[in-house]
Amino acid sequence: MMKTILLLVGVSALVLLTARCEAKVINMDQNEIERHQVSWTPPKFCNGLSCPEYDVVKKTDDYELRRYKQSKWVSTQLVGIDYGMSAMRTMFMRLFNYIQGENVAKQKIPMTCPVTTRFIPGAGPACESNFTMSFYLPNPASAPTNKDVFLSELPETLVYVRQFGGYILRFSTWVEEAHKLAAAIGNEKAYHREFFYTAGYDAPFKLFNRTNEIWFIAK
Repeated sequence: MMKTILLLVGVSALVLLTARCEAKVINMDQNEIERHQVSWTPPKFCNGLSCPEYDVVKKTDDYELRRYKQSKWVSTQLVGIDYGMSAMRTMFMRLFNYIQGENVAKQKIPMTCPVTTRFIPGAGPACESNFTMSFYLPNPASAPTNKDVFLSELPETLVYVRQFGGYILRFSTWVEEAHKLAAAIGNEKAYHREFFYTAGYDAPFKLFNRTNEIWFIAK
């Protein structure tokens, strides 16, 4: 476990020492960012970073139903049977390189949150699943130069959200939390069952008081 955490800490340090600190020199209009967020105060768990805007439609002890505004993302995909550390790092670094200037305009973009991963399970235990990792883009962004990275858009969407803490080292933990969200909602016709999203808000070196979420897209 310690080896895994040290690997994550190394990636996180790279992110913070480059993407976040270079926010002062990005090729963006700061007034545009401020106008975008003038009526939106990100929750504390966004850690001072830009995150997608939403309203809470319903809140229970077990989940929230949020209405997310239309949002833009940069994404990458992998297909495989296992979603381990190697796959996570491959996708993360593709997106990190994009925000570091691996795009047509060579534009540098500050780190945002959450880092989401859409999981579309395979038809059986030995079948390949589809994983799509995304970084939120608060402003219009340049096209990627890496063919494995693409821009995507989420329309205004109702999302069932289960929030929980802990340091997630196994994908099976996400699956367990997804089952808990399904049980809390009760009505499987209320959301898309063919996929779900994971969302992480914290740097890997943050060991305690972490914020993780499972997202079900409402029908």
